[in-house]
Amino acid sequence: MDIRDIHTPVFLERCIELLAPAVSHEGAVLVDATLGMGGHAEALLQRFGGLHLIGLDRDRDALAIAGRRLERFADRLTLVHTVYDGIAAAIAGTGTDGVDGILFDLGVSSLQLDEADRGFAYSHDAPLDMRMDQTTGMTAAEVVAGYGEGDLRRIFERYGEEKLAGRYARAIIAARALTPIERSGQLVQILIDATPAAARRTGHPAKRVFQALRIEVNAELSVLERAIPAALSSLKVGGRIVVLAYQSLEDRLVKRAFARASASTAPAGLPVELPEHAPRFRPLVKGAELASDQERARNPRATPVRLRAIERVRPEPGKETA
Repeated sequence: MDIRDIHTPVFLERCIELLAPAVSHEGAVLVDATLGMGGHAEALLQRFGGLHLIGLDRDRDALAIAGRRLERFADRLTLVHTVYDGIAAAIAGTGTDGVDGILFDLGVSSLQLDEADRGFAYSHDAPLDMRMDQTTGMTAAEVVAGYGEGDLRRIFERYGEEKLAGRYARAIIAARALTPIERSGQLVQILIDATPAAARRTGHPAKRVFQALRIEVNAELSVLERAIPAALSSLKVGGRIVVLAYQSLEDRLVKRAFARASASTAPAGLPVELPEHAPRFRPLVKGAELASDQERARNPRATPVRLRAIERVRPEPGKETA
């Protein structure tokens, strides 16, 4: 089956519309910081014939698939195996001193969700892995086996916003004392058994716990905290960033970073704003945009997405160009 039949990029036309003013000129450079299977990248390379795209991904399988999909654009494409907080180094490695556009499509990719043996989906029994880069780092099984009750509760509360975090942490500790928890099916059953009947009617018991484990395993929020400022610093004047966030923790972090970047730095009470205090960025959308009913019907994975976008309007202080 053609990959285009199984992978529908989220918010594709809106992303292109927002990025177009920055990347439509000859020699423009755009970073797809979360390349995945290359859906957004393919559309951007097709639409803008003078564009060079730098594609980043921590998942080697995704890079291989995207590389095949984008093979016809090889002379305008650079693929880099890195986590997206390595964006500045990846850009520098191409000899580019700044870029015109950056796209972040956050969260778990279609490839990772659809490959059952990766352990991301609570609907499929598989080894509890959840690493986006399967060549390094701790697996979800190791987190479940090694973290104490307090640490499990902390990540379920912080990264899953799970109200039953304490109950679930205790259930996992009790279950692993009897047998190792190595598969997603085992963990799902433990969580179901620990969930009061009334709570089961409000959604799948495993949803928030699996999200929390995935974020912990891949250090997603700490990576994003580093990546957004690095991305902002990498933009030329007139350059634009579009971010697609799939859960509130990511979106909150992006919202705060964009708010800081687009705020004046003038001290309180200063009668006149000096040029060096003027905002360096301006928002391109009001708040966060949500998918339309048509987009959700066409691509259900767009349902939770919040889109934010920002443009650099001034260089960094002390720099004549950016």
